[in-house]
Amino acid sequence: MAGGDKVVLVTGVSRDLGRRCARAIAEHPSVRRVIGVDVVPPRGDVGDVSFVRADIRNPVIAKVIAKEDVDTVVHMSVIATPGSSGGRTTMKELNVIGTMQLLAACQKAPSVTDLVVKSTTTVYGASSRDPAMFTEDMNPRGAPRTGYAKDVAEIEGYVRGFARRRSDVRVTMLRCANVIGPHVVSPLTSYFRLPVIPTVLGFDARLQFLHEDDLRAVLQHAVASDVPGTFNIAGDGIMMLSQAVRRLQRPSIPMPGFAVGSLGSALRSARVADFSPEQKSFLTYGRGVDTTLMRDVLGFEPRFTTAEALADFAASLTPTGGRAERALAGLAERLPSTPATTDPTGPTGPTLSLAGGDSGG
Repeated sequence: MAGGDKVVLVTGVSRDLGRRCARAIAEHPSVRRVIGVDVVPPRGDVGDVSFVRADIRNPVIAKVIAKEDVDTVVHMSVIATPGSSGGRTTMKELNVIGTMQLLAACQKAPSVTDLVVKSTTTVYGASSRDPAMFTEDMNPRGAPRTGYAKDVAEIEGYVRGFARRRSDVRVTMLRCANVIGPHVVSPLTSYFRLPVIPTVLGFDARLQFLHEDDLRAVLQHAVASDVPGTFNIAGDGIMMLSQAVRRLQRPSIPMPGFAVGSLGSALRSARVADFSPEQKSFLTYGRGVDTTLMRDVLGFEPRFTTAEALADFAASLTPTGGRAERALAGLAERLPSTPATTDPTGPTGPTLSLAGGDSGG
């Protein structure tokens, strides 16, 4: 397609990350117009993006694609947190049913030639049996049975089915590592913003991050490059959770796994952080992904390494107050078998339960 001709539809623009990504796509010289869709309008500046109120769970999305003569669809409407969507049932509807309806609309639309899906490395799971680095052709050691990870696995299955039915459409799936940055609000960034960080005693998870600027850049690149396939997207390098906690200059509390789960439930009930019990394994074991295909086939190079992405996020944090630290430490102290002291240098154990980005990450 000639430069400046692409008409792109982006889902999930009511959330800040989706809005910023839609704006970035609109700025690319190969793009003529961007239509952002969601059930509620975005709260910030959308720039040159045209907003259309539409629910992708409803077949009406097919009318939007047809009316606007959309040729490229960027699917970002996959959420990682039940709290942001009205509960787990609604979250699953948005993620799975929404994706099915969107793909059905794309299948019927002769104008659609390209589909870009923002997925997540969460699809690989996290366990003690994992390889050092997951490549794109590997599967999780155990199929996810609940929650966000199960949603992502189902979504990817539907996308592969769509690719078989519409072999004329170029399909690019981006499995992004945890997205982090000053503007990102996600389970992981909420966890890192806690005044005291609880960690799982005796473990140290391997972490990879993708800076929010690099997420915008890779979506721009994927829209313009016309390269099909599935790609792991992450900044260079692996960081241990204990290193991350030290660099954030947060005190930590190493806790047994069951106590971490209890604390997570208490913090979730108090709306302090959105702790997902299903993801405790991620911050126990972590995961690493191989990004060779990202460079050699997709042709994308992130600007931020994992360490640089964390440093930029850390620079945006406000210093913790003693009162907040005492409150969280006191909560932890009331849980059974929980160490009552904090260790400012960071634990050797990885942390509690949180993963995923603003839309999976």
